[in-house]
Amino acid sequence: MSFTSLGLLKEITDVIDELGYAIPTPIQQAAIPAVLAQKDVMAGAQTGTGKTAAFALPLLHKILQAKSTNDAPRIQVLVLTPTRELAQQVHASFVKYSKNLPIKSVVVYGGASINVQLDALRNGCDVLVATPGRLLELVMKKLIDLSAVQTLVLDEADRMLDMGFIIDIQRILKTLPYKRQTLFFSATFNDDIFALSKVLLKDPQLIEVDNRNTTATQVEQTIYAVDKDRKSALLSYLIGSKNWQQVLIFTRTKQGADELAKEMQKDGVATQSIHGDKSQGARDRVLADFKAGKVRALVATDVAARGIDIEQLLYVVNHELPYNAEDYIHRIGRTGRAGATGLAISLVSEKERYLLTDIEKLVGEQFVPQWLPGFEPDLNKVDSPSKKREPSKKEQRAKALGLHSSKDKKPKKKRR
Repeated sequence: MSFTSLGLLKEITDVIDELGYAIPTPIQQAAIPAVLAQKDVMAGAQTGTGKTAAFALPLLHKILQAKSTNDAPRIQVLVLTPTRELAQQVHASFVKYSKNLPIKSVVVYGGASINVQLDALRNGCDVLVATPGRLLELVMKKLIDLSAVQTLVLDEADRMLDMGFIIDIQRILKTLPYKRQTLFFSATFNDDIFALSKVLLKDPQLIEVDNRNTTATQVEQTIYAVDKDRKSALLSYLIGSKNWQQVLIFTRTKQGADELAKEMQKDGVATQSIHGDKSQGARDRVLADFKAGKVRALVATDVAARGIDIEQLLYVVNHELPYNAEDYIHRIGRTGRAGATGLAISLVSEKERYLLTDIEKLVGEQFVPQWLPGFEPDLNKVDSPSKKREPSKKEQRAKALGLHSSKDKKPKKKRR
């Protein structure tokens, strides 16, 4: 099957040919005709399988068709993403796919000059890619007109809910035309996503090219059992002894990311951290240095890592397992992209075994932790019991949605 057979305009397929795309991926084969047919879509596929092109290409096709009758650039497509990095990535894809076409794309997000973004909007905008906080700021200040939006896309919809953006999204929806096309794209689906889809989507076409919530088959997954206080040493040993040159490492907290980066620098590994507390300029510089090979290891939180797209990234390490099992799929999906192979390492202490069990249940696999000689866990060592009870899965989800508890439905005020 070719892109031409999917019904895309010649102007679009010419760009695709120039980019060297020969055969559409399974998610593109299923989603492009559905989007062209004006259907609401709920699409899930593993990361690195071409989800952005699956909605960007048919939406560019529709904009070109609309421009044949109306030349005035108005915002026809709105794409909401949970993080600045992902917004930049999606915007770059629209720019790339619309090369030499009369289509203008703009990206807006917090942490950057709003005046520069307003200037871009005043020069005309057909496709707007935005994070909810900055977009809502523009809406509330009446600096933007969304009345002509024909299609709304929620990219990484599961993370939108996990980060507590549901209130912002509901406010934004009130400014959009009731009659519109709505698309959900994500690597994982959970109960909250399905509940939201029933409210926002109209008779949606469900597209799943893989079994739900599965990991990429081309990514080798290895689990090392290790004491918590020896994780950093083991990580530095793996990077040094195996000569890994570009490694993305995940921690659960911003503070943990900074501390781990400092420890690895002491071990002689060029390391930087990236998370939400860093300015946008600092995040851009760190990511650019990582891509250029100036930084050997990048320590990131789950939020900051959304949008990191490096085709040749071979190694991902979970220094700490995530509390939400779905995040494991997104984490290891940073490697093995576009059909390439990759290696995902998870360092698991005894107190994290319950998190590993949650991941096994989600992905339908059972992992056998290995012991690395010289870093075997001390079986005689007993971790001091935590004085605080670990939050239940229901409590964690309530917190992620910005609720005080499962019984308290009043949302917390979220910092944009």
